[in-house]
Amino acid sequence: MTVLDEIVQDQIRTDLPTLAPGDRVKVHAKVVEGSRERIQVFEGDVMRLRGGGVTRSITVRRIASGVGVERTFKINSPRIDKIEVLRHQQVRRAQLYFLRDRVGKAATLRERRNP
Repeated sequence: MTVLDEIVQDQIRTDLPTLAPGDRVKVHAKVVEGSRERIQVFEGDVMRLRGGGVTRSITVRRIASGVGVERTFKINSPRIDKIEVLRHQQVRRAQLYFLRDRVGKAATLRERRNP
């Protein structure tokens, strides 16, 4: 193990759940407004996972007032308070870009069955 790996190992969070594309998640992110800091919850579907180790990030998509909103979070960032997995949904792709073209009921995904 190199020196760089040892430094990065301390920054990787171990309190996060395992995530997969299609999961419905609530991301609790810390937002700074002026001198105050508050927690903002962003709920949506995980569209993609990128990177590995300390650079790992997720893109979460939700529909807000009829408009699709995507937000990318660095999951090892100290700005992320916690991530809750609400449900696991069944998908056959690693990156769910096809959800961008869908609205309403067509954008829903089936829940994954436990074998």
